[in-house]
Amino acid sequence: MPFVDLQSNLPESSFSEEFLKKLSSFAAAVLGKPVDRMHLIVKPGLPMLMAGSCAPCVALSVSAIGVTDTADKNKEHSAKLFEFLTRELALTEDRITLQFHSLQPHQVGKKGTVMSFL
Repeated sequence: MPFVDLQSNLPESSFSEEFLKKLSSFAAAVLGKPVDRMHLIVKPGLPMLMAGSCAPCVALSVSAIGVTDTADKNKEHSAKLFEFLTRELALTEDRITLQFHSLQPHQVGKKGTVMSFL
């Protein structure tokens, strides 16, 4: 059950429903998870400063069970996600940052319990 949180100073109009569905499907494929388990939150129009500049930027956080737990995995995920974001949002790589968080099954709740018991 991956959680993808995208924060940006780009306007809300940059993030259509089509973009959200594309990002969700792409991230699911990159992480090897079913798209129906993806959770995506996009927070546009934020006041943001990255590397000393308020130019358009994106901070993407990916949290998941079992697929963000090594440098090698995250290096692969990073390359693919950077390619997607630069293409879809017309940003350069220096205006995008990614964070990866490894979750344990007991840290994710669903259906009144935690993933450890599902």
